[in-house]
Amino acid sequence: MLVINSKKFPKHSKPSLTQKKRKIYDEGGEEALKEGGGEGFFHNPMDIFDMFFGGGGGGRGGRGARTRKTKDVIHQLNVRLDEMYNGSTRRLAIQKNVICDKCNGRGGKEGAVRQCTTCRGSGIEIKIRQLGPGMIQQMQSVCSSCRGEKEIINDRDRCRKCEGRKVVREKKLIEVNIDKGMSDGKQVRFAAEGDQHPDMEAGDIVVVLEEQTHDVFTRKGHHLFMKIQLELAEALCGFKREIRTMDKRILLIQSRPGEVINHGDHKSISGEGMPRYRNPFDRGQLVIEFDVKFPPNNFISANKLQSLRALLPPTTYTTAGFSKQELQEAEECTLEEYDPSTTNARQQQHGSYSRFPGGGFFSSFAGGPGGAGGHRRMDSVSDDEDDGMHSSNQGVECQTQ
Repeated sequence: MLVINSKKFPKHSKPSLTQKKRKIYDEGGEEALKEGGGEGFFHNPMDIFDMFFGGGGGGRGGRGARTRKTKDVIHQLNVRLDEMYNGSTRRLAIQKNVICDKCNGRGGKEGAVRQCTTCRGSGIEIKIRQLGPGMIQQMQSVCSSCRGEKEIINDRDRCRKCEGRKVVREKKLIEVNIDKGMSDGKQVRFAAEGDQHPDMEAGDIVVVLEEQTHDVFTRKGHHLFMKIQLELAEALCGFKREIRTMDKRILLIQSRPGEVINHGDHKSISGEGMPRYRNPFDRGQLVIEFDVKFPPNNFISANKLQSLRALLPPTTYTTAGFSKQELQEAEECTLEEYDPSTTNARQQQHGSYSRFPGGGFFSSFAGGPGGAGGHRRMDSVSDDEDDGMHSSNQGVECQTQ
């Protein structure tokens, strides 16, 4: 049996009310019961958003207007790698809009500013043009009267300092703290220091760090990379080098006795890389790439060359993979210096090599793969012959004669 609390329910309440309605009445009274209809407190579907996001009015007063902000002022600052390594402070002069102090951001005398009657304060004119029966075109454009400012100020009442713009340009000097370990593209934000406007909240000044290249070190994440050139004698017999770090310390490195450094070898020093951002005592590695410089041709006489060969490890190459007859019939060739620019120019002049389905690259030849005739090099064709050797077939750049 349902028990009705006579103290909470009015006399005209009926015992057929559900427990859900009774709960609504107990918590919100008769007004809540009328508005919710037994389905909840929010008569307007947007009221729940107002409750959580500060719309005001107890759920029935509408959502509050969101404060607009001016655009952020973004500046790019070139920073040296050693500044990101050691930390630094840079001063940056910027230009920004500030509210005119003469008219207090009104743009003119008090009471001289009135709403534009053409656009009704929207800053936009809407024009409707009829294209035909039942067809219209609606166009929007900046108001011609107020030029999108939404307000009109008489010229004689306009502020002489800001000329009715309500803001003036001002130079401001800010200090940018570059912490140790900051990286390229890091943003340093100054809240509410951007352009000002009477009807808007000031935006931010955002300084974007752009890392500059260093003469010695290259940064990759938390590691630093550098190159050291060694003479052949140092690579074989040992070396010693001093490295000046970006905080002016001197590091001494040397090879171990009997250690041979190959060209392109990498060695690392722990704790000598870039400091980590907000944890400067934790550093990456300093990676050293060795470039072994070989001596020029004929740097030693033939007699001493044999003596040098005797000191070096013996070669491991053998001709066991070739028969005696193959070695006797081998063609002796001469090695020449390779110049990629000369080779590419020659190929462009005489036509590029094409790949045939059988594999490998071939120049023009008589007969082609599987046909009659032997191979003939493209670069042996005369200029007169080469002028007439263009084919209309797609995908093949060579011709048969």
